Amino acid sequence: MGYFVGNPKIKIFIYFYSFIFMNIYIGNLSYGVKEADLTRLMEDFGAVSSVKVIKDRETGRSKGFAFCEMENDDEAKAAIEQLNGTEYSGRPLVVKEALPRN
Repeated sequence: MGYFVGNPKIKIFIYFYSFIFMNIYIGNLSYGVKEADLTRLMEDFGAVSSVKVIKDRETGRSKGFAFCEMENDDEAKAAIEQLNGTEYSGRPLVVKEALPRN
């Protein structure tokens, strides 16, 4: 990374830009689906940065939805198109780009 030494603003921009991922909402999950299961499912489409199954704070039980971050927008869009509406663990998935919280 020595070629960035002359301009630290470029280095900072590239550093932050490299951490921008597409966040995907995965809903209508069976309560038994684990993060490792979803990671394997999503890796069929490309590099997965993280998967987080959302759980109830008091019971620790899945709430039936998760979020997945993928590094490449094209791969993430392909995953959304191909997985939305398909059956997984006996339930039709809802897969779409996650919207930021207001």
